Amino acid sequence: MAKTPSPIHAKRIPARVSKPTPAAEAAATVAESAVAPAPKRAAAKKAKPAAPASQPAAKPAKAHKPKLVRDSFTMPKDEYQALDALKARALGLEKHVRKSELLRAGLQALSAMNDRAFLKAIVAVPTLKTGRPKSD
Repeated sequence: MAKTPSPIHAKRIPARVSKPTPAAEAAATVAESAVAPAPKRAAAKKAKPAAPASQPAAKPAKAHKPKLVRDSFTMPKDEYQALDALKARALGLEKHVRKSELLRAGLQALSAMNDRAFLKAIVAVPTLKTGRPKSD
């Protein structure tokens, strides 16, 4: 059985440094075994009691949460302030909303439009230069 070298000494040893002594290698092996996790013991499996007849055998499938995506974008200051105005409007209607919820509601409204209304809404929005705006 070949002896595997210690990871501590697996590095290339410069010419001016002597090789470790057998005592130093033994100490390194002991140090590694103190850090290494203990092997897992096979646990005896316990038999689960049979489910009562009143519980259904199959569990209903859980609804999967949609994967969320973070993104950033640039918008004119007046349109950004419109988000605050819409948030205040919702508070007046006793409903707290976040900016992301307002944006998502806008996407749903655009998706529900027919092609003519959608195109009219898109044309009304000016195109902006992409990228981060220069600081004033």
